[in-house]
Amino acid sequence: MSFVRCYHSHADITPPVPQGEIPQWQVAWHQDSMRVNDEIECHPRPRLSLKVAYFLTDAAEPDCGNTLVLPGSHLEDELDCPNDGVSCPEGSVPLLLHAGDALLLDRRVWHSRSPNWRGPTRKVLWIGYSYRWMKPKDAMAVGPYFERVDAIRRQLLGAGSANSAYDPQDGDVPLRAWLKEHAPEDATRKLHGHGSARPPAMVRGHLAGRQ
Repeated sequence: MSFVRCYHSHADITPPVPQGEIPQWQVAWHQDSMRVNDEIECHPRPRLSLKVAYFLTDAAEPDCGNTLVLPGSHLEDELDCPNDGVSCPEGSVPLLLHAGDALLLDRRVWHSRSPNWRGPTRKVLWIGYSYRWMKPKDAMAVGPYFERVDAIRRQLLGAGSANSAYDPQDGDVPLRAWLKEHAPEDATRKLHGHGSARPPAMVRGHLAGRQ
């Protein structure tokens, strides 16, 4: 959590399909991050990012332009389903959400849009969060906001030097200080069960005994 930042955002607007009209597409199953999925050589693919979807309108019944997901598919690098814009994999489900609900979606979960047969126009705001060292997907013109928000929000917006993304000091990651106060086990948890990958003799880029 100390290294999270906003790297991407978009709005999905799905108007209802007029009665009797068949859309050119129905589904588009995918994992997020596009080229990442072709070039990272590991299995399963790494999480790297997640999205929070804020639903501004109801999609609480099927056929309302629901987001479709395949539970457990974050462990699968390929989908056993024809890529024909119509077929859905066995076990996929529509997410039934109300206006005001927020959905957390791991980028690796295979998911799809779907047609809005019943209306009203579906409106969803998606905010993507990633590690600090990932390049933003959008032109994040957020610099003017840095002086108007607190330190944690500046971190979420990506403030900091280029090297702070790889080797942050405490001032670069105020969210970690917040975690130490509210959830200390998360602030100190190591993903691999051990300390950082920096060699033991290295301290902020200096060899011990050679300062």
